[in-house]
Amino acid sequence: MADRRLVPPPTVIVLFGATGDLSRRLVLPALFRLAQQGLFPEDWRLVGNGRGDVSHENFQEDVRRSLEEIGPKPSEGPWEEFCSRLRFAGGGFDSSDPGSLLEVLAEARDELGPDAPYVHYLAVPPSAFVPLTEAIGEHGLAKGARIVYEKPFGTSMDAFRELDRVAHSVFEESQIYRIDHFLGKEAAQDIHVLRFANGLFARSWDRHHIDSVQIDVPETLDVSTRAEFYEHTGAILDMLVTHLFQIAAEVAMEPCDNLDAESIAAAREAVIGCFRPLGRDDVVVGQYQGYRDLQGVAPDSRTETFVAARLWVDNDRWAGVPFLLRTGKCLAKSCQRVTVRFRPPERGLPGAPAQGNCLGFELSGDGEIDLTLVAKRPGVTLELGTATTELPLGKAFHTPSLPAYSRLIHDVLIGDRSLFTRPDGLAHVWEVAGSLLTDKPEPVPYAAGSWGPPQAAALAGPGGWFLEGVAEPA
Repeated sequence: MADRRLVPPPTVIVLFGATGDLSRRLVLPALFRLAQQGLFPEDWRLVGNGRGDVSHENFQEDVRRSLEEIGPKPSEGPWEEFCSRLRFAGGGFDSSDPGSLLEVLAEARDELGPDAPYVHYLAVPPSAFVPLTEAIGEHGLAKGARIVYEKPFGTSMDAFRELDRVAHSVFEESQIYRIDHFLGKEAAQDIHVLRFANGLFARSWDRHHIDSVQIDVPETLDVSTRAEFYEHTGAILDMLVTHLFQIAAEVAMEPCDNLDAESIAAAREAVIGCFRPLGRDDVVVGQYQGYRDLQGVAPDSRTETFVAARLWVDNDRWAGVPFLLRTGKCLAKSCQRVTVRFRPPERGLPGAPAQGNCLGFELSGDGEIDLTLVAKRPGVTLELGTATTELPLGKAFHTPSLPAYSRLIHDVLIGDRSLFTRPDGLAHVWEVAGSLLTDKPEPVPYAAGSWGPPQAAALAGPGGWFLEGVAEPA
């Protein structure tokens, strides 16, 4: 991996969609967090871009209000220093009309130096990726720059190919950063570290020892504030072919010779190439009751708010091991969990619980690793049960953790592409889910607060979904 002690050179960050919801909720707080932890260049400028006629001062005030609402709080510092580097370029930006962006960028380079590189961050809908990329090339802003694309990188195989063609007509592959923030989570990175650095697991990470893998990202929230966006996306595109497939690749990839950027990315994309295309019998989609009543949703909408899939990895290591993926809105619990279920010993003890050995990764927050083992219950009889030990990653070391977006933006600044997706793997993702996206099944209605359509239970088999068998803490 890149040396994380490297100090990036003076940099101009160009934030397209700077006044949008994604920037407000995730990108701007991540940038402020980097400033708090001293991980920015010694000097930098952030130039927000949008269609509105917004002054620098008004943009700075908008950013301050967003941080007050979402955090980290400006009062925690260093707000004044951060604020002084914020600029806004209105008037939009396209190939025929750059608005005021070129003028504001010229001023930023006058202050930082003529060689200050640009980092273009596209916090905009996928439909804007191609025209913005073309405009960046048309106006000479690509040389020596880096560009960050939000997910999804395309909305179909054809859209992916067109975006990939345009991106490579303007940028070299080494300049392109396709962000999937699940890969920036602390516990997600610990999946490959735990595997490759600990002999206890390195020798048992295969079909001979592992019964199944579950990647479960249920949410209790509905989509009321994002209904119009969600109506054009759905759970398959929003979560399955992006976050869940990438985490499945983290679990399934072959060992790397080292953990440098190229080796990790190559291993991740290689195993995605082994994913079997999803069949109808391996997928259940659902829609929570009440979704069609939301403003912006068609009364006969077939958009899925839930998807569960049984994924097969066709190679020697994973032959016959189901990867069970599930996500949805308005479900019984919110978490982001990977569960690796190990097979019981060939000659186990009588009375030992089935599914007694599980290794879990909680991806949300600072992250956590937990290990469930069969143990003797205290008392005078030999009664067996399961017990779990937990390792909270945020408290295991003295070094502070970074939220996923902050971590990945810092990687962009120092040029580390190990946690970003590549076009070869993404191309196969569209092949795996292509038939599902072009001919979606009719979603099954499910009650808000449930675990989704009951048909999803059959995908998990006799062992069931791990989360549904875990009691809520008292």
